Amino acid sequence: MALPLLPGFSINKNLSKDKFHKSQHFDYSNGVPMLVGSEKPGIGGELLLGQKHKQKYSLFPKGENSNAPSWVAFDKQVLCFDAFFQEVVPQSKEEKYRVRKCKIYFYLEDDTIQVVEPELKNSGIPQGTLIRRHRISLPHPNDDQFYNVHHFNINQEMVLYSRTFKIMDCDPFTRNFLRKLGVRLNPTASVPEDPYCNLRQEMEESMKPLRPYERQDTLKQFLDHDRNVLCFYCHWDDSESMFGDPRELIMHYFLADDTIEIREVIYPNSGRDATPKFLHRSRLPKHAPIPIHQPGEKTDRTVLNVFGPMGHGGRYILDSLKTGAVKEDFYKDRDLTFGSVINVWGRRVMICDCDNFTKAFYRTKYGVEDFTPVQYKAPPAPKPARPVPPYNGFGSEEDSLCSCQGLLPKPPQKDFKKLMEKDRQGLDSNVLRFVGKMETDNPIDKERVFIICFYLSDDTIAVFEPTQRNSGVIGGKFLERSRVKKPGQELFKSEKSEWFTVQDLYVGAQLLLNKQSFKLVDADEYAFNYMEQHVEEFPRANMGTILSKIKSISEDKKNQLLAMVSQGDTGMIQYEHFRSLLVATDCGLSEHEIMMLGRSYSEREQTEANMGMMLAVAQDQLRKKHFEAFAEMIRAFTHEDRNRTGLLPSKDVRTICKAFQLPLPDDLLRGILKRYEKESEEIDFHAFLSGINWREDPAPPVFAEDVLKFDVNWNGTPAGLAVRSVHYALMLEDVFGPRGTADKQS
Repeated sequence: MALPLLPGFSINKNLSKDKFHKSQHFDYSNGVPMLVGSEKPGIGGELLLGQKHKQKYSLFPKGENSNAPSWVAFDKQVLCFDAFFQEVVPQSKEEKYRVRKCKIYFYLEDDTIQVVEPELKNSGIPQGTLIRRHRISLPHPNDDQFYNVHHFNINQEMVLYSRTFKIMDCDPFTRNFLRKLGVRLNPTASVPEDPYCNLRQEMEESMKPLRPYERQDTLKQFLDHDRNVLCFYCHWDDSESMFGDPRELIMHYFLADDTIEIREVIYPNSGRDATPKFLHRSRLPKHAPIPIHQPGEKTDRTVLNVFGPMGHGGRYILDSLKTGAVKEDFYKDRDLTFGSVINVWGRRVMICDCDNFTKAFYRTKYGVEDFTPVQYKAPPAPKPARPVPPYNGFGSEEDSLCSCQGLLPKPPQKDFKKLMEKDRQGLDSNVLRFVGKMETDNPIDKERVFIICFYLSDDTIAVFEPTQRNSGVIGGKFLERSRVKKPGQELFKSEKSEWFTVQDLYVGAQLLLNKQSFKLVDADEYAFNYMEQHVEEFPRANMGTILSKIKSISEDKKNQLLAMVSQGDTGMIQYEHFRSLLVATDCGLSEHEIMMLGRSYSEREQTEANMGMMLAVAQDQLRKKHFEAFAEMIRAFTHEDRNRTGLLPSKDVRTICKAFQLPLPDDLLRGILKRYEKESEEIDFHAFLSGINWREDPAPPVFAEDVLKFDVNWNGTPAGLAVRSVHYALMLEDVFGPRGTADKQS
């Protein structure tokens, strides 16, 4: 039973509402003002009369597609349809209608439509874009809605602005897209024939001649050889004319159109105006200059005769044999060869040379291999030597020479390449040290020992004197590091001075350093090794040259050397006896060559220190420096050991030790690493760290004299001879062969 409509019995529907706004019925869509309130609810979101509640979710499950907006999901995706429409042609007896083909593009990102008509030749009507891209509304009475993708199908008509278009076909992308949307496509339709187009086609076919005219197609040549230019270097001898002289020209041949351009090479201060071009780009005739032709004499085609009146209905034929046609020969690329003379409008220009591109072109096209240039000018005269003023005494000789080479004096340039190659690199010092003694009559100075250092980076020499106890002479620096001139040269002269080089320093050499004479009696191991490794710079260290000198001695001296070999001998001899024998035999060997020969066939004395003593000294120094980063070092070694073999190259182990600033002398660290090094030049870093770890594996204590054994300070006085004995039998076998020594023993 319903309640009566009385005060107090009615229900206020606004009691539970919290929204009282009105829906928006007008909005802009793609810049177009539109009425969008047909489906909007009333005040507070209540449905109006006739509206149905729109479900939030459809009856079908939600798909797996992305939630991207349409302008992102369908960006650059366009549906293309082939269509046509008929246009009535009034007041024409030749045609009643026209069939105009067009393409309809539907853009999926914003549902816009564009209609484009392909242009036809000589159509006489405006073609191209018929309808610009925008949204198009449906025909009346649904003009409040717009075309979407579901309105398109094949073999159906659609009205766009009162013009009926019929869709015939579509492209494969459009066909697949519509099928995925569930649209059942109709069969493909055909375009009706256009009577007027058929009539025009028949007229054009009737206008074509039965035989083709001569065709001059230069497009292919232009497309194949555009920007390809042959460059020739030419010579024009204009000496016969008044005030004429030989001239150099550059000729450019353009392969795109067979034209030639010539430019003149004008040198500075030549007295000629710098004209931009000697010959403008054009086709160059061979028989120039040519007479001027009369009007109508030179034409592309020759008319043979005319039939009928000179107007409508008249006909003419062309002369296929070109009787009376003017023929002109122009220069082609096949005419341009080395040594050939071309006629440039009466000037005889000779081709002398060309660039690399031109050579490659003639080699590929014509198979030319001889590109010998033509010499058209005398070789340049040698430049006179610039007189060098003598040294003026200010600064070095290089400074004085640089001040004479320009108005603004510049400092002399050093040989930075040699400096970077021969400068100190790690343990490689590139410094050769020799032991020298002073040549004098003073008995005290005769006993003085000097260390002569030669620096390979800048060819400088420094002399030091080690301190000797109770000698009465204060040691130290004897000669500052600098370049030293060779004796017997004038001070103020124009020629460059000669300086001592590394080839002037060898064992047995006599050096006059600043009026003080020295004799080199020995060298360190690094100097000997460096000379043996660079025999091209030190011929006295070349064993092939030394052995050839011994091999070229006389027969008596040869027998004297072979007399050393006795039956049952060990083949070994003391170095001093070996040296005395070579000096007495007079083989023509210098002191340095004898020493290098002894080193090559010697048995070195192995003066290796005790491994336990070296580790004890290392632990003692690490203990005093409070070095305890052994755990960090083992982690660093393990990180570098990629293969987990426990072995690392010697260079990597030394680098890690230097990175942790291991407080050990270089010689001691090098000696310890050498003992742990295996044949593969790798080190067991676990054993190495265990040996120097004074916390876990302490070594016996050491004394001060044990530590001093490893403080290396080479002062030119070796502890013992590195070469004790020489294998002379092996040397004689290498020089005279095994047969000569065997005959002597028998």
